[in-house]
Amino acid sequence: MNAKSLFTIDRGDLDGFFGLLIDNLVQLLMIVSMCGLCGIGADSELLLDYILPGAALSILIGNLFYSWQASRLAKKESRTDVTALPYGINTPSLIIYIFFVMKPAYDAQLAAGADSENAAHFAWQLGLIACLGSGLIEFFGSLFAEFIRVKTPRAALLSTLAGIAIGFIAMTFALRMFTNPLVALVPLAFLLLSYFSKFKFPFGLPGGFLAVLVGTLIAWVCPMFLPESIVQHSMSVEAVKHSTAFLGVHLPKYAGDGLFELIATPTAWQGYLTVIIPMGLFNLLGSLQNIESAEAAGDKYHTGMSLAANGIGTITAALFGSCFPTTIYIGHPGWKELGAKSKYSALTGIVIATAAFTGCLTLISTIIPLDAGMAIILWIGLIITAQAFQTTPKSHAPAVAMGLFPAIAAWGFTVVHGAFIAAEGTSLQEMLSGAGAIYTAGVNDFLIHGLIVLERGYIFTCLLLAAIGAELIERRYFQAAFWSGLAALLTYLGLMHAYQIYYGNVVDFYFHWFEWFGGEKPGEDVLVFKATGLAASYALFGLVFFVIAWKQRVKEIQSGELESGSHDDLDHEGQ
Repeated sequence: MNAKSLFTIDRGDLDGFFGLLIDNLVQLLMIVSMCGLCGIGADSELLLDYILPGAALSILIGNLFYSWQASRLAKKESRTDVTALPYGINTPSLIIYIFFVMKPAYDAQLAAGADSENAAHFAWQLGLIACLGSGLIEFFGSLFAEFIRVKTPRAALLSTLAGIAIGFIAMTFALRMFTNPLVALVPLAFLLLSYFSKFKFPFGLPGGFLAVLVGTLIAWVCPMFLPESIVQHSMSVEAVKHSTAFLGVHLPKYAGDGLFELIATPTAWQGYLTVIIPMGLFNLLGSLQNIESAEAAGDKYHTGMSLAANGIGTITAALFGSCFPTTIYIGHPGWKELGAKSKYSALTGIVIATAAFTGCLTLISTIIPLDAGMAIILWIGLIITAQAFQTTPKSHAPAVAMGLFPAIAAWGFTVVHGAFIAAEGTSLQEMLSGAGAIYTAGVNDFLIHGLIVLERGYIFTCLLLAAIGAELIERRYFQAAFWSGLAALLTYLGLMHAYQIYYGNVVDFYFHWFEWFGGEKPGEDVLVFKATGLAASYALFGLVFFVIAWKQRVKEIQSGELESGSHDDLDHEGQ
């Protein structure tokens, strides 16, 4: 792809570009705001010279690769409708690494007497280790991921994405849009006209571009004529002027020295493996599901190559100062419906990198309200959800539906958890332990416990429940027994359902087997749920299905012997 062809962009790629650009800008601005919790301010060297440039470099590398990959596939298959895999900052990892790796490390350092600057530097180093760990898991996981994808029912892979799309994408952005309707909801009308009704706007303007343009104009113009009660979001010339203070050259800098310095001290980071290992596996599985989603939409990419590039992008991020993994984004079918092809991906990477390397990220956010692009993200969530039902066998719809619940519960717990963190005077730990035992707690306590249980490892739970359902619908009982046994194993290992709560509202995975390798047991002040009952239940699931499968196999063998015997008798009589 040469430079001239890159900037000859059609309306579909333009819509895709605006959507993916807004999505990545949201993540980068979240990094700016949330790093402040770890003592890394918006004007700090760590943020401006390492974290943001490192994140942008990984976004650039990944998007250029996936753009090239799409162009290559289009040429190979002589097609003009191939859509590149979307790529960007991994939102769950961003939130998890801030709240369960970097902030606890920062607070612990302050409590130990370190000053804020040194505490922030240590938190940053731990974030780099977490990011590197995620990248390594994804890279080496690419060696066997294709085998997993081929052996897993499509309903299982896509139902997980649909559950995430309903909660973390569609619902999250819908709630925000309905609280700021003029800026965020009115643009949705243009998007729905374009992609539901296939309405053609004057001059061939794409619906996504118009949506962002209309939202931006409303945010700037309407506050001049309408009261604040109607327009909740207004733009500020002063904010634009203030953002120019961040302008400057911020090229990526190698951060490997600080990373490997801390790696050499395992005692400083091995306790965070309960966060790093699950998140790395979740990222691997999520990317695998997105590749399956792309194939269901008509674009078949090489699984190993796609995942290896994903891992390389995240490893690059860690080596150049970013604590936050990048990943293949959920939503390929949505970008395809927009008409995006390969150029939208490359253009997004170039613009994001340029903005980060020149300090323009904040300036862009003060000119274009992010709410104006929410309609595009909502559209992506709708298409993903629809795809799970449209591209799987009709009979598998109940299995798809069953796989939605853990992801929806995970989104619900995210909301509840945020409320507990914001509230004063109560905590999850007090609520779930105050009644003496989880199983005798009140109704509200029981519901919260259930949300946590389903939230822990929900990507695995979604996949396994849907896989069991799909295999049972097809009466493949041995396969259903296998998936049930895998669910029992993952639950026993702590990758599903088990949890521990400490410091009131800190919810973490619980790996009891860490104690076998010298890890410390949770103290008496930690609330632990081991999920052994759930592991046993899954095992019994598998036993039931295995017995039925075995009896069915014996019956088939006996039936075959009888048929063979009757033929032998006839042959004997004939002789």
